[in-house]
Amino acid sequence: MVTTQDKLESAIAQLSDTFLSDYPLKSAQLLATLTPKEAARLLEEKPLYVVNRLWKFLPPGIAEVFFCAFRFDYQVEFICHLESHVAVGLLSKLDATSQQAVLAALSVAQPSIYAELSDLLVYPENTAARMMSCRVQAFYAETTVAEALRQLKRLKGQVADVVYVQNAEQVLIGELAITVLVGSAGKAALGSLATPIKARLNVMDHKDQVIETFEGLRCRALPVLDAQQQLVGQIRFFDVYQSTKEELVSDMQTMVGASKDEKALSSSWFAVKKRLPWLQINLLTAFAAAAVVGAFEGLIAQVTALAILLPVAAGQSGNAGAQALAVTMRGLTLREISTRHWYQVMLKEMFVGLMNGVAIAITCGVGVYLWSQSLGLSLVISLAMIASLVIAGCSGAIVPIALKKLGLDPAQSSSIVLTTITDIAGFMSFLGIALLLADMLPKG
Repeated sequence: MVTTQDKLESAIAQLSDTFLSDYPLKSAQLLATLTPKEAARLLEEKPLYVVNRLWKFLPPGIAEVFFCAFRFDYQVEFICHLESHVAVGLLSKLDATSQQAVLAALSVAQPSIYAELSDLLVYPENTAARMMSCRVQAFYAETTVAEALRQLKRLKGQVADVVYVQNAEQVLIGELAITVLVGSAGKAALGSLATPIKARLNVMDHKDQVIETFEGLRCRALPVLDAQQQLVGQIRFFDVYQSTKEELVSDMQTMVGASKDEKALSSSWFAVKKRLPWLQINLLTAFAAAAVVGAFEGLIAQVTALAILLPVAAGQSGNAGAQALAVTMRGLTLREISTRHWYQVMLKEMFVGLMNGVAIAITCGVGVYLWSQSLGLSLVISLAMIASLVIAGCSGAIVPIALKKLGLDPAQSSSIVLTTITDIAGFMSFLGIALLLADMLPKG
């Protein structure tokens, strides 16, 4: 049996400095299998530039857990080597006491970094300012390529992929990819090489607006301006992708009643506290579905075959609803749709449910007939499949959109709500149609 110590020793043997630097994704995946204390102890022994390189490859949520497990002095030193938006993201996830302690240490060790991070932490959550990197460089239009390259070489740390060009009034007039800058003639003026800026973001723009802007433009980076229209940072496409990925992961958890705060390595007690309330709610909704079945108790007693087929009806409607829910949630998260598209989405899912229902009804009807030799039972299950899949598709589209329209998190346990609807719809349609066609059903 492989012990925790064996896993740690194996990870240490594999995660050499060269391996960490050359294969950051594989290294991050291997680190995620360790406990936070083990991973923190291993990373603290590595050069900071190596840890910084692989940090962005850590799965969502794991990075914060590892950071909290670092020694305090290492936390302070590591924060200084991160990009500003990443550092702010980590600090915002610390409790108030730990955050103030780190900032106090930074105010002594790195006053300039302390001032920058303190300013960014003032901005509300989910704004462009919290997503931007302050490592941005702008030049005047008259600056030559040779002079710009000389200035960039004097900068400490990583140079941004895009530099910006401004006029004498410090108004942005264009942008220039670093690859174009390096490949241009040394005497050329930046103003003659710059391309127009596709869009500008404001520090107070909401994260949703930032993502929508990138989705429409497909650009490498966008500048962020303050209230005085001065350049204060930039947001890269990679940063937006990371933010969207984390949101999708969080939605996957909340859809089934798990908390966004729960991580794979969270304690069992923390997981129980977050999950149990929704399980209790799910229990109540299950009794609601059971009450529907109870209303047809007499019919089921006469036609026992109905009890055998009940899980089939409920299961198919549940799967169809989950498919519609997943597609709708993806559209809302990636801003492909908004609440105003509810009617189009609902019609599409109803039509999909109808076509799938007909196909499933044929297959299911044939199977039930071969099993029961009852045309009436085959007809009941076939009609129930069509009805329940149409209702499930419609529900899967409407539930998350309705939650968002009400100002709630569209992912907040929408799966539990949907399960209740699909179970009741499946039972009601199956047993209701069976009651209408009771004379065609085999008794006993």
